[in-house]
Amino acid sequence: MDLTGNTILVTGGGSGIGRGLAEALHRAGNRVVIAGRRRGALQAVADANPGIEYRQLDLAEPDSITRLAAELISSTPGLNVLVNNAGVMHTEDLRTGATALAEIAEATVTVNLLGPMRLTAALLPTLLGQPRAAIVNVTSALAFVPKTSAPSYSATKAALHAYTQSLRHKLRGTRVQVIEIIPPRVETDMLTGQDPGPDTMPLDYFVAETMSLLRNDPDAAEIVVEAAKRVRYAARDGHYEAVFDLVNP
Repeated sequence: MDLTGNTILVTGGGSGIGRGLAEALHRAGNRVVIAGRRRGALQAVADANPGIEYRQLDLAEPDSITRLAAELISSTPGLNVLVNNAGVMHTEDLRTGATALAEIAEATVTVNLLGPMRLTAALLPTLLGQPRAAIVNVTSALAFVPKTSAPSYSATKAALHAYTQSLRHKLRGTRVQVIEIIPPRVETDMLTGQDPGPDTMPLDYFVAETMSLLRNDPDAAEIVVEAAKRVRYAARDGHYEAVFDLVNP
């Protein structure tokens, strides 16, 4: 993926990793559109970064996805990069068996998995028509070693990883590159109320290392910062059980 001269949509661009990536891509010389549910957060990013545009999007609502895709196809015909970043994470205790757990799981699957799949499907014809294009899916190291207090989140990220692999295979030979960004535990609003812990990576460091990896290897299929490697490659390196215990003390 070339890091300049693109027109990029970043979902969940109002905060956290989405905002960090959107701002870095904007500074690199791209036209960036951010999308999310909270107009105030989106406006704050746009105000702080003249030139970044924003649209409202609720990934839990298929109609919202359809409307955004149609509007972007009309207003930004040069759109050639989709960054599926938006997501939700909830703490769950699977021992309770409460009805609320099923509702949390359904909401998490809808936003974290079905949302990116629906948005990708809606924009794929446009991306395929560009001279060069990319789909960037932001998953998580927890796709590879789950956190038992966030089982639905971990499961959706594992599923998004599988979907990304399938999409990459199906789009081989086209002009659309498929990239998976696999963050470790990053210091964002998603951790509000939790102890960040010593293994949490500052957001600025994560964004800087991610951009560096993209720049140094524009053909990369996966972007794995150093702090995520132990978890991402736990099974391959033969220490899955030890890493599982570290993730779930």
